[in-house]
Amino acid sequence: MKVPKYYLIKEQILALIADLPPGSAVPTERELASDFGTSRTTVRQAIAELVVDGRLVRTQGSGTFVAQPKMMRVRPLSSFSQDLAMDGWRPGSVVLDISEVTADAELAGRLGVEPGARVQRVERLRTAFDEPIAHEVAYLPRPMPKLAEQLAEHGSLYRTLREEYGAVVATAEDIVETVLADPVTADLLRADTGLPMLLVRRTGWDAAGNLVEWTESRFRGDRFRFMSRQRLDDVDAVPGRAS
Repeated sequence: MKVPKYYLIKEQILALIADLPPGSAVPTERELASDFGTSRTTVRQAIAELVVDGRLVRTQGSGTFVAQPKMMRVRPLSSFSQDLAMDGWRPGSVVLDISEVTADAELAGRLGVEPGARVQRVERLRTAFDEPIAHEVAYLPRPMPKLAEQLAEHGSLYRTLREEYGAVVATAEDIVETVLADPVTADLLRADTGLPMLLVRRTGWDAAGNLVEWTESRFRGDRFRFMSRQRLDDVDAVPGRAS
């Protein structure tokens, strides 16, 4: 099988940075092209893939650097704050908007309310060590009085809903897919337009089956992994087990 030239260069760059700590500067495209005896276009393509893979990070005006390892796993039935704390990172949030909005037909269908109903919208930029890594918009099926003040006090939306409004997510469904960062999302997350993102749409219900939230989150694909662990009670579904 013929291996593309840029892929060979990508492997050489990986070998070059293998022992470098995160944050180390990588030689410029011109220097790498000279060292590897290839064109800057080929080097640029190799670097672009390594950025998507989460091995390198580019900072406009500063250069290319060895990236931090992917920092967390998105887990079912846990909050963003819990996920980061469990993996040893310092979670944070920047509230962009908390408001009541009128549900259109699509949003009403997702929240199980009538079109035109007033619902709560919470938009936040999620951070780890003050680095923006996810953009989240949560919708709640009813207005929550003084939510901004309560959220500022508790930090976690799940904790706020549980302790102040008696709404506890007991069951959640996550739908995960990949999308490319649009210019607005890229600007919020300090990423390149077109960078692959993990799009997670979560619907959460309480123990009685009442809908608690519908949330759409975009995570930087170069910073996150998704992990889901389930118990398979049906032995026929267990790989390697005979019926």
